[in-house]
Amino acid sequence: MKILAVEFSSPQRSVAVVQAPGGRQGPGVIAHWESALDNSDHRCADALRLVEQALRKAQIEREEIECVAVGIGPGSYTGIRAAIALAQGWQIARGVKLLAISSAECLAEQARAEGLFGPLEVVIDAQRNEFYLAGYDISPAASRQTQPLRLATLAEVQERQRAGGKLIGPDTSRWFPGSRVIFPEAATLGRLALDRSDFIPGEDLQPIYLREPKFVKYRR
Repeated sequence: MKILAVEFSSPQRSVAVVQAPGGRQGPGVIAHWESALDNSDHRCADALRLVEQALRKAQIEREEIECVAVGIGPGSYTGIRAAIALAQGWQIARGVKLLAISSAECLAEQARAEGLFGPLEVVIDAQRNEFYLAGYDISPAASRQTQPLRLATLAEVQERQRAGGKLIGPDTSRWFPGSRVIFPEAATLGRLALDRSDFIPGEDLQPIYLREPKFVKYRR
């Protein structure tokens, strides 16, 4: 199976083409392309450009893609929505399979790939002076979630760091000196997708967004 992985939840957006075992090019990442641009007005166009570059590098046609894996955050709501729209359109046009994978899980796996082992705290900016926070135990063999993803205040995360917690995540050094800046990469997302089979229809693709919606009734 040929998988297109799209990870747009952070300022470092990336796309990768991954080949499952049994393909003529062998398993693993065939091509990876990333952009550090962060211009929200051009995210959709940027997504298509990155896809074309990755496909060209992999020497694969669009029609050969059998699955699209999307990093559904948490993170940049606009970027994640652009990636979801791309995946939904691809399924409508080509009938491909879709996978939704947590970007926090991708970050933990990225840490494992970079040789960061032991207990780690994944931290992602949630705006409004809050952060998405999840605990993982990383070993050379696997990354295991030890604390579920939740919203935490700046003070709470600072307290975790003072207590000895090792923080990783996109742009964490802006708030937490001594933390490790790691971005979720599409190549890592694609590797995670190789072991997944929980495919979903496009209409079920939703960003991870832990805040409950609040509505204000219009007064006449």
